[in-house]
Amino acid sequence: MAGILMTREDYEKRKAHLEYLKSTRTLEIAEMLKIARGFGDLSENAEYDAAKDEQAKNEHDIAVLEEELRTAQIIEHSSMSGDKVNIGSKVAVRNTALDTDMQLEIVGSMAADPALGKISNESPIGEALLGRSVGEVVPVVTPGGIIHLEIISIL
Repeated sequence: MAGILMTREDYEKRKAHLEYLKSTRTLEIAEMLKIARGFGDLSENAEYDAAKDEQAKNEHDIAVLEEELRTAQIIEHSSMSGDKVNIGSKVAVRNTALDTDMQLEIVGSMAADPALGKISNESPIGEALLGRSVGEVVPVVTPGGIIHLEIISIL
């Protein structure tokens, strides 16, 4: 698996979530299993089955996060120049056809959340903006057709 690009902030969030899963969540599931065992026959115990399913999901999530953190490539803001769009850049762009402005943050694919304006470097818009400068009008091929985004500022 190739390294996953992420900001230091995303890395720390994942690391904290991993610690939660390994400690607090594991203890919660152990308690669920203990209670469910008290209900008797495990072969027909829905609570026990649900707790075992939750345990398996938790173990899977831990393994995935450990792999992500092990292979993470941290993008440091200090190592980037502010004159080109890079992962971690916050970019103000204008859709030239609609004459509307939006703020986007270019993030690694694991941190993407379009509802919060965080778009993946692998998305059509993120990929098109990478390496570009203020003032450039960038054509972006989207599922809805080609749009043109003018880079207003890079923060």
